[in-house]
Amino acid sequence: MDEGVRMNEAAIVRSKLEEPTLRIIAAEAFDAFNSGGRHVQSFSARHPEFTLDDAYRVTAFAHKLRVSHGYKPVGRKIGFTNRRMWQEYNVRAPIWGYVYDRTVHDLAQPLAVAPYTDPKIEPEIMFGLASAPSPGMDDAALLSCIEWVSLGYEIVQSIFPGWTFLPADTVAADALHAALLVGPRHPVRGREDEWLRTLASFEIDLLCDGKVMDHGKAMNVMEGPLSTLRYTMDLLARDSYNPPLAAGEIVSTGTLTRALPCSAGETWTTAPSGIALEGVTLRFA
Repeated sequence: MDEGVRMNEAAIVRSKLEEPTLRIIAAEAFDAFNSGGRHVQSFSARHPEFTLDDAYRVTAFAHKLRVSHGYKPVGRKIGFTNRRMWQEYNVRAPIWGYVYDRTVHDLAQPLAVAPYTDPKIEPEIMFGLASAPSPGMDDAALLSCIEWVSLGYEIVQSIFPGWTFLPADTVAADALHAALLVGPRHPVRGREDEWLRTLASFEIDLLCDGKVMDHGKAMNVMEGPLSTLRYTMDLLARDSYNPPLAAGEIVSTGTLTRALPCSAGETWTTAPSGIALEGVTLRFA
C-alpha cells in the first residue's frame, strides 16, 4: 500500500473536536451543499485541530441532515484516487462521500451549473454493486461483487474559495460531490476476464466542444478502478460512524483525467479506447 495512504489512514484514528462543534460544521456543510456559488471559510482554518476522524463524523451528521430533508442515498463517490492530482490539491490518499438520488442526473438532458460552486468535470468509471465487497479482496473477487460497469461523469465543487482546503475539509464537504451522471450500464457476468484486463489498461480522451482537454488512462486511478473499492473497504472498516458499502449501491471510482472547470454552454465528450464502453456526452446549461 502507498506510504501516503498509510499516513492518511493513521490520521483517521484521532478525533479532537467535541460533538457540538462537529454538528455545527455539519450544518454549515449541509447548508452550502449545492448552494449555487456560496463559499465558506475552510473548517480547518477555523479549527486547526480538525482531523480526518472528525471529518467522517461530520459526514455522518450531515448525511442524517440530508436524509431528514428527503435525500435518498444511492451510493458513494471515491475521491482523490488519481495520484496526478495529489500535489495540486495537497492530498495523499483517497476519500469518499455519499451520492444521493437528487445528485444523480440523466446524461441525455442538459445539466444546469448554477446550483454548484466552482464546478469541475471528471470522467469516471462507475460500478453497480450486486453484493458487498470485503476488505482484502483481490481484483477478481471485487469484480464478482459488481453487476454492471459504466463510463460517466462526476461534477465536483468546492465550497471553499479557490479550491484551497485540507483533506479533512473535503471529507466534511461530502468529498466535494455535486452531481453524478451515469452512462450506459454494461453487465459484468459472462465477460469477467475481459473486464479484468481492460479495466486495468484502457485509455480515454476528455474533450470540450470537440477539443481534447486531457488524456487519461485506467492506471491513473490508484491501481485501476477496481482497486478503489479495496481502498474504500479499508477506510470503512475503520469507520465507526458510517456504514460499509452494500449491495445495490453505485460507486464512482474517481477521475481518469484532471478535474477541469466547466461552464454553461459547453458540451463535453469522452473517447475511450481499449474497453467496451462507449463515449458519453454532457451538455451544460
